[in-house]
Amino acid sequence: MTQDLNFGVTNPVSGPESLKVLTVSIADPYVLIRMTDGSIRLLVGDPSTCMVSVNTPPAFESSKKLVSACTLYHDKGPDPWLRKASTDAWLSTGITEAVDSADGGQHDQGDIYCVVCHESGALEIFDVPNFGSVFFVDKFVSGKSHLVDTCLWESARESQNLMNKNLEEVAGLGRKDSTPNIKIVELAMQRWTGYHSRPFLFGILTDGTILCYHAYLFEVADGTSKTEDAVSGQHSVGLSSISTSRLRNLRFARVPLDTYIREETSSETTSQRITVFKNISGYQGLFLSGSRPAWFMVFRERLRIHPQLSDGSIVAFTVLHNVNCNHGLIYVTSQGNLKICQLPSASSYDNYWPVQKIPLKGTPHQVTYSAERNLYPLIVSVPAYKPSNQVLSSLVDQEVGHHMENVNLSPDELHLTYRVDEFEVRIMEPEKSGIPWQAKAIIPMQSSENALTVRMVTLFNTTTKENEILLAVGTAYVQGEDVAARGRVLLFSFSKTTDNSQNLVSEVYSKELKGAISALASLQGHLLIASGPKIILHKWTGTELIGVAFFDAPPLYVVSLNIVKNFILLGDIHKSIYFLSWKEQGAQLSLLAKDFGYLDCFATEFLIDGSTLSLVVSDEQKNIQIFYYAPKMSESWKGQKLLSRAEFHVGAHVTKFMRLQMLSTSDRSSAAPGSDKTNRFALLFGTLDGSIGCVAPLDELTFRRLQSVQKKLVDAVPHVAGLNPRSFRQFRSCGKAHRPGPESIVDCKLLSHYEMLPLEEQVEIAQQVATTRAQILSNLNDLSLGTSFL
Repeated sequence: MTQDLNFGVTNPVSGPESLKVLTVSIADPYVLIRMTDGSIRLLVGDPSTCMVSVNTPPAFESSKKLVSACTLYHDKGPDPWLRKASTDAWLSTGITEAVDSADGGQHDQGDIYCVVCHESGALEIFDVPNFGSVFFVDKFVSGKSHLVDTCLWESARESQNLMNKNLEEVAGLGRKDSTPNIKIVELAMQRWTGYHSRPFLFGILTDGTILCYHAYLFEVADGTSKTEDAVSGQHSVGLSSISTSRLRNLRFARVPLDTYIREETSSETTSQRITVFKNISGYQGLFLSGSRPAWFMVFRERLRIHPQLSDGSIVAFTVLHNVNCNHGLIYVTSQGNLKICQLPSASSYDNYWPVQKIPLKGTPHQVTYSAERNLYPLIVSVPAYKPSNQVLSSLVDQEVGHHMENVNLSPDELHLTYRVDEFEVRIMEPEKSGIPWQAKAIIPMQSSENALTVRMVTLFNTTTKENEILLAVGTAYVQGEDVAARGRVLLFSFSKTTDNSQNLVSEVYSKELKGAISALASLQGHLLIASGPKIILHKWTGTELIGVAFFDAPPLYVVSLNIVKNFILLGDIHKSIYFLSWKEQGAQLSLLAKDFGYLDCFATEFLIDGSTLSLVVSDEQKNIQIFYYAPKMSESWKGQKLLSRAEFHVGAHVTKFMRLQMLSTSDRSSAAPGSDKTNRFALLFGTLDGSIGCVAPLDELTFRRLQSVQKKLVDAVPHVAGLNPRSFRQFRSCGKAHRPGPESIVDCKLLSHYEMLPLEEQVEIAQQVATTRAQILSNLNDLSLGTSFL
């Protein structure tokens, strides 16, 4: 059966061919349509005749207020949530009548509401189908921290005047801020299933900013019912004879969103970006389409945002559930590609990142990656319980051949068991073709031998004149303080096929050295080994490691080695960092500069920004310091001293840095100049408390702008417990002599509060630092885009 619908023309200037449908929202049996001229239509389905009628809501028949976005919200269930917020909730029985359910009882279909955002920026909620105003918020586009029914606190005339003036005020902000008129282009309101669930309200601005609000109930004192009735008559044209109950107890609190990429949209666009889903692989939330798509998943009334990597802009998205694709999805890209997908079932999305837990039944210590074989070698220790006589017999000084005496132990004590950690190197293969993660090979260590470091190294074979990719392992024997420290260097090669796990790895070299092997790295085809207080460089002949150079400086114990070209960054457990260089001619390891302070290093890494090379170190006091080498500056003592570029208190022990290349922002026309350097890297770091962070370089102009905004936000934003973020981020020296370094790091955690401020405050802060709101948001967006590998 086919029915032709005529929407009519409300604007006499525009012809019938120019009137088109922009957006559609469905809540059975109603369909809400927004037209290109800013008007809306309500389609009502009649189940008895199977016909659809077109109506113009009474509140919009003679109104000149244009609608920029609208949606329908179905408050489902036997106990609709919004009824609790009503003025006379104890009298409310629902707008739709109760119908017979499958079991013969009566089932309440709930209430339906129409959420409308006007061109002026005001938000209004109507009941359907009567279209009586039940909730009104002035300046919704400003993004206030809380939304309250304006009509409860202001007279009807004042509310109407504010509504009429709001468009001029927002336009005035646009002129001051040199940006186009900011308004809401898309709305969505949804309440997902779950215990004590409450509705979420989403709004997308023209600049790509997403406003997210969470509804809650707030009981107010009686005595405002008369005002409500008067105000309701002002905002609902032609409804004076209808008794409308306002949602006087309804409040909305703004919810901060994790990092997402803004995408500027136009009010004339015909594509809706928000798609609500209730069951995709057991998860519920909404999907945000566009060039930077993202998943907004709801867990325990909390939103988790996960960006999606795709091969193009996603223009269409929907849910698919059938026999061949159980609770899956379909999306279409701008290139015309259609893909049918399912979410990975092994991942948990109730985290900042999707997490997949792999049972090891042991304690992981260090991991590396073999890109050639797509394998993950990692050091694992497994607890084992052994009798005391067996433990004592293993503590042997092999050089002297002296066994520990146990004559002072009683027979009962000799049979006691002790917990000992046994180390091994596992070669893990990631999930492939539905097969979960599995250990392809295990390399056990000797008794009392601890594996300290594992690295994939590229060594130049001087015999075959070819490069070889090997797995290098550094160990140490733990036999007590009475035995001299020893360690081993192990080199393994991978077989060409990974089918046979028994022959996957084979040992090609093993050598015992004095001192613990705490760090390894490959340097231009050579192997650099940190053995005790020495740094020794070896060449590889295919069967033997031959020392060619060494560096014997005051370091006590090397905790990390980092290589860039022929430069070496060395971190010591107590003596801070050393900057060395390797010269092929003459086979020399020479010291360029060092930090003369006392610093208990945890991790080090190089930070590359174009042609600028910086040295990053984390310490025991939970700080991060950035140094640079400038031999021509007088403060560097003729190049002997590393100079401080920035310092920052993280608040957690950083144990590992990983250098990742920043992604390009050249696809954005509004990208800041100089923000798209090809040779620019960021440092991803992990901490002992389980957190993950990132340090990224900024160009000078962007840094000065964001630093000025940061100083304003220290006073403009209410902080937790009234604590000062500027004081918290200052370097902690724990009583040691320290000369304060430059404040050359901006705190993005503090800068993220800028978007949560109301629009008027954002514009005011931007004017105080002699810039625009659009420029600040563009800089923050470029930074999020450049580090979107997170």
